[in-house]
Amino acid sequence: MADKAAKKMAKRPSSKVKHLETISDIRRYFHRNERPIFFVSATNFNLLGIDEWCRNFKFISYIDCYDGRHPNVFVPTEVEHPEFESIEDINAYLLEHKEVVDLLKSCKKKPVMVFLMFDARVEKICKELGVDVWFPKASLRKKIDHKIETVRIGDAAGVPSVPNVLSKIKDWDHLQEVSKPVGSDLVLQSAFGDSGHTTFFIKSKKDFLRYESEIVGQGEIKIMKRIDNRGTAVEACVTKQGTVVGPLMTELVGFKQLTPYRGGWCGNEIFPDAFDDNIRKKCREYTERFGDQLGKEGYRGYFELDFLIDINDGEVYMGECNPRVTGASSMTNHAAFAHADAPLFLFHLLEFSNVPFSLDVEALNARWADPDNIDEWCQMVIKHTDDTVDLLNKAPETGIYSLQPDGSVKFERFDYHRRAVANENEAFFLRILQPGDYRYEGADLGILVTRGHAMGKGFGLKKRAKQWIDGIKAQFEADEVPTAEAVPISDPAFKIM
Repeated sequence: MADKAAKKMAKRPSSKVKHLETISDIRRYFHRNERPIFFVSATNFNLLGIDEWCRNFKFISYIDCYDGRHPNVFVPTEVEHPEFESIEDINAYLLEHKEVVDLLKSCKKKPVMVFLMFDARVEKICKELGVDVWFPKASLRKKIDHKIETVRIGDAAGVPSVPNVLSKIKDWDHLQEVSKPVGSDLVLQSAFGDSGHTTFFIKSKKDFLRYESEIVGQGEIKIMKRIDNRGTAVEACVTKQGTVVGPLMTELVGFKQLTPYRGGWCGNEIFPDAFDDNIRKKCREYTERFGDQLGKEGYRGYFELDFLIDINDGEVYMGECNPRVTGASSMTNHAAFAHADAPLFLFHLLEFSNVPFSLDVEALNARWADPDNIDEWCQMVIKHTDDTVDLLNKAPETGIYSLQPDGSVKFERFDYHRRAVANENEAFFLRILQPGDYRYEGADLGILVTRGHAMGKGFGLKKRAKQWIDGIKAQFEADEVPTAEAVPISDPAFKIM
């Protein structure tokens, strides 16, 4: 009996994970993490660098942005597959790929999956593979992502939206009737949007007719009064201890040098004095309230809120909620406060790890809101903005680039760390589109990250930002596609980052 007891004791862990009480405890816990965690997505952009905070955190990607040189990015060999229509399609393809299945089977501990986007189909595949998904259920995420539901949650939390009405739209005359409470200069949004692709600016019947097929028959529409605003973004994480709130970031929206989509998101900036104290405080309070309400709705973990600040009167309105990591997550998780404490996404992993922890959320939020803990960075998402289709034969590689005195851009060296950027005349470029890919209107060429500001006074792009954009675009070369061979590109607008 004694031998059996000894063997049984030998199989048990030497000690249970202790209650984590400090930021140091949390950092140490993830430094020693033994459970494999995989971020499965088109690229690793959204959670760039998290692998250096969490041991055994790796990326399974469809696009190899690094030409095989990133030690923690696994890109399986391309095999024949149906045309992708969503990032969920990409993730399903990756998870069913034999090389990925073999990788997961080789894990000594039960793997964990995190995603940018996933649906019930992806959840089912994960269950069949015997892996855990560390996010709320896809059905709950979809419910919260619904713009109409976001308004309801905001109302319950005491977070105001831009004056709006919610209604199905039958035709132009019907829109005129239902929109009377908010005026005639309108912004319409359908239930699910993606970087401005389902946001419509309507001031006349001509405007309406242009987008009629995307408005009529699309269910309930959010009809808002159009305001002169400055867009902002803030990311946060719902935990058992409260809602941890990141800093307020400005948004780059609709710049024709970056995106062909009017109202389309195309980057972010983070810097200490982007907003006055009153606006920062109000946005932080609104985000905490919204996060606490999400907790009551059964949601936990990472989310992002867009706020619209009325330039004329300074009022702050909630724009939309993204219940997930986003294109701004790399900015949040690389900021100075994150290096002082821990990246926001680490608290998401902590929430799902079932490890007991304590967290002084109030003190953490106050510390992260301190301008002294915020440095200056900007990122620009560069799309192909011309209405053309061609085939790339050359693309700039991922790495560090420098801005030359004549305004041109020069490749310096390969790197996968954005912190390697020393000053405003250097930038980290993450390549998305590769040689052999079609380049079409709206295609993502890559992401450029540099210190300092992209926007100047009046919220226009600075000369330096335009030089960076032009300099990177100039390094792409393509062959024309003969008209007879050109195949119309189906809408490429689904989100890949």
